[in-house]
Amino acid sequence: MTPRRLLLLLLCLPLIATAAGAPGAPSPADRRVLPLEATQGHITPQPFAARYRLEVSGWPSTSINHRLTRDGASWFSEMHAAIAVARGEERSRFLVEEEGVRSLQYTSGYSLLGFGGDYRLAPEELASLPDRQAALFELSRRAVNGSCSDECELRYQDHRGREERMNYRVVGAETLSLPSGRFEAVAVKVNEPGKPERHLVFHFHPELPGLMLAAEYHRDGERRSRLSLTHLTLDD
Repeated sequence: MTPRRLLLLLLCLPLIATAAGAPGAPSPADRRVLPLEATQGHITPQPFAARYRLEVSGWPSTSINHRLTRDGASWFSEMHAAIAVARGEERSRFLVEEEGVRSLQYTSGYSLLGFGGDYRLAPEELASLPDRQAALFELSRRAVNGSCSDECELRYQDHRGREERMNYRVVGAETLSLPSGRFEAVAVKVNEPGKPERHLVFHFHPELPGLMLAAEYHRDGERRSRLSLTHLTLDD
């Protein structure tokens, strides 16, 4: 696995609300979740703070911190992670509209053995496509809302503003036993066009858009990395 791939995995982006009055998310103490068919439709986002454990073959495991907060009409998503030789972080501010997310601001940075860079996308650069933090939120929202019944496409921008595409398909509902508890999850398989030998499987929380419960990266028929939720706090 290349250092660049590791850094993208550190941010859980290797490729890679909504109607007012919709039911809110349950307390973290309540692990029962409605069946998938009962959660389809618009789900209202809710602020949260999460911590994931990322295990990558051949590298030391690390924690990823992920926080979703609200600031007026906009939402703010940030992820950051670090190991002894590398660190990475991303921040995105976006609006959640009925037709999809609209990015307002994006920043990211990484370093590996003292080398790296910082990146920023201004509002005018984000006018046509969302950044990848906002795209991750949108992917989970589409999966939960049941807005795609076949293989679908999501277009977004990478950290340099270059257009990227991912194909995704909702696999269905699964039950996961994680360090943070037992959850029902919505599984989504994601492929990068033209690269059938590799894919991701995301497991999203069906009532908290943007929250990952687990994710796996597969290549050449082998699982190369796994991410799992270890801690969750719902913010007011």
